[in-house]
Amino acid sequence: MSIPATHPFAFDPTYGMQLQELLAVEPPEEPDGFDAFWEARYQKALTVDPQPVLSRSEFTHPDWHVLDLVYLSTNSFRIGGWLLLPCEGQVRRGLVVGHGYGGRDRPDFDLPVKETALIFPCCRGLSLSSHPSISQNPSWHVLHDIDKRDSYIIGGCVEDIWLAVSTLLGLYPWLSGQIGYSGISFGGGVGAMAIAYDTRIDGGHLALPSFGDQPLRLKLPSVGSAQGVQDYQAEHGNVLETLRYYDAATAARRIEVPMLTAVALFDPAVAPPCQFAVANAIPKFNEIFILDAGHFDYPGSAEQEAALRDKIGQFFRVT
Repeated sequence: MSIPATHPFAFDPTYGMQLQELLAVEPPEEPDGFDAFWEARYQKALTVDPQPVLSRSEFTHPDWHVLDLVYLSTNSFRIGGWLLLPCEGQVRRGLVVGHGYGGRDRPDFDLPVKETALIFPCCRGLSLSSHPSISQNPSWHVLHDIDKRDSYIIGGCVEDIWLAVSTLLGLYPWLSGQIGYSGISFGGGVGAMAIAYDTRIDGGHLALPSFGDQPLRLKLPSVGSAQGVQDYQAEHGNVLETLRYYDAATAARRIEVPMLTAVALFDPAVAPPCQFAVANAIPKFNEIFILDAGHFDYPGSAEQEAALRDKIGQFFRVT
């Protein structure tokens, strides 16, 4: 372990916690009606026809056919992204790949998977799914409709993932039961909520998952979107009336498929105890991969990322 010894932050991104303490973190108390809230949203999302439109992309790659993708999500929100199809072999597996809060400007061509159709959606308001009424700045995006539990933007982002699954199944119906999800940071937190209720997803990888233990996330000094929520809370009062229904750790307790979760001991953007709250809540079939740090460059990061990438390839391999 080589947790960064020096850093530019005015707080300690380990929050004074060692690995054993982090592994003991439990999810927060959950609000009444959590399941009913999400199950109703999922059932409604299943009624949406994504109407995907594919076109040739400006991106090219020797291993992948690259297509630009547009589909419709809930509330007719237009979602942009990419579809990658393998140049060799058949399409025997599907994978939806989420992104961090910085959005995404291109697909990831380096995922170590074969015979897999990959969808890289940009969640609503971000990158290819930008909208004039929604800020792309994470500190503002995370606040969009935060005062309205039923229309808070993070719920729409979860629905965007469900509609990505619907898109894959519409294009390749034989992938039923063979679709996974992989997401980092923002995409990790949204992914936990998506996987918890989408019975079509058969396994997932969450790295540095955000939105875990929202009461704790409001208290621990952070940078980025968490700080944006803390600043809003300081000015406007109780955001937990909304946020408790968008808690990735509470959702993770419902996950019943194999998972690979990567969590960090040091992270200024997503506090480690909040990450571990998600990883620890997953009831079974969960391998936890420990990174020295997240959202921060550190010695040995390349080696750790390579080892994690190998695990991701094994986890999503076609069987």
